[in-house]
Amino acid sequence: MGARTPSPQPGLPERRPELDAIRMLVVIGLIFFHSALVFATEGDFYVTNSETTEVVTVIAGFGVVWAMPLLFLISGLGARHSLRRRGEGTFVKERLLRLGVPLLLATLLLNPVPQWLRQRSSDPDYTESYLDFLPHFFDVRVEFDELPFLIQGRYFETGHLWFVVLLLTFSLLLACLHRWLPREPVRRVTHRVAAATLLRRGVLLLPALVFAAICAFAGMEEDYAGWHRWSYLLFFAAGFILATDTRYRAAMRREARAAACIGVLLFVAAAPGFTTGDDPFTETTPSAVVSRALFGAAGWCLVVAIPGLLDRPGRQPPQEPVQAPTRTARRRVHGYLAVAVLPLYVLHQPIVVAVAYFVVGWPAPIPVEYVVLVTISLALTLAAYELLARRTPVTRFLFGMRGLNRPPQPSSATTG
Repeated sequence: MGARTPSPQPGLPERRPELDAIRMLVVIGLIFFHSALVFATEGDFYVTNSETTEVVTVIAGFGVVWAMPLLFLISGLGARHSLRRRGEGTFVKERLLRLGVPLLLATLLLNPVPQWLRQRSSDPDYTESYLDFLPHFFDVRVEFDELPFLIQGRYFETGHLWFVVLLLTFSLLLACLHRWLPREPVRRVTHRVAAATLLRRGVLLLPALVFAAICAFAGMEEDYAGWHRWSYLLFFAAGFILATDTRYRAAMRREARAAACIGVLLFVAAAPGFTTGDDPFTETTPSAVVSRALFGAAGWCLVVAIPGLLDRPGRQPPQEPVQAPTRTARRRVHGYLAVAVLPLYVLHQPIVVAVAYFVVGWPAPIPVEYVVLVTISLALTLAAYELLARRTPVTRFLFGMRGLNRPPQPSSATTG
């Protein structure tokens, strides 16, 4: 991104810096989140500390309820503008390159690392070298019932790249629908829904009932940040729909405070069900079903609330000369990280796991180990991005980044 936010042009959407900020916050926050899982009592992270705490479950749960859904919603917003600007064919090619290439790269070079370290940390007698482990990792089969995660194996996994797999799948589905759905009937429906959303308070929160039903009856999947994998398709589609009419954006700003309060209350009500019982993600007991329903409803409310609270349309930066150096530095950091979102996402988890493998054996309290783990992991992730991804056209291509001299696109959100 350049040093100055471009003014909206006719036919082009206004750049929304708060959406870039949310994406950066979520991706950087994943380093803190995955570092915390090392100390969680529940779950099965790659490396687990000998001393754990249930506090992590509650704190991490509040991030899970909104963070990844919001990434999919923002990606849907960006997809709408990208499709309108490029057309279906160019959109598909761009997504295959910018998502498919880093997905393949990370699957081949990065994803085996956490699984190998899992074996070494869980079994003291495991002595197999990394090179000897690689053939086991790539011993795979195709399972169509795991769509879109077709490739399965005893050790093989997409790991944290499940987000990229789903985003690529949803983008291809969207391109097909955008090509074949009749435009005018769809436009009339979205126009009426947008009008009703702006006219009547609370209409924008009604999809919470849909997400509540999905979580309650389809269950939740721990491997995909707690949500059922196809729930994310609805968040992605919701982002696409919200980008079709500016009245949705106005309604989000209006409903933001109420949505935030309702979302927090629903999450608090759901939390006890996830800290007691056998398996709240799949159990069919009344307590588990209700807890999942509350969780799903809370997720939609918070996804509406956070962009609405941060949205300041047409906001201009302050003009005082004394603040110019501060503004310039802030813009440089923003521009640096805005284009780094996808590479940082791809790089961070293997680094967190590798650092955790060495840190968990220390005779230190959990807070000390956690701070050390986060600090080293964050520094190494940023260093890896700077040295391995950012500097050359070839590495930028491999990590899904735009060329060195290409200007930022005037869309409201991008995938990386």
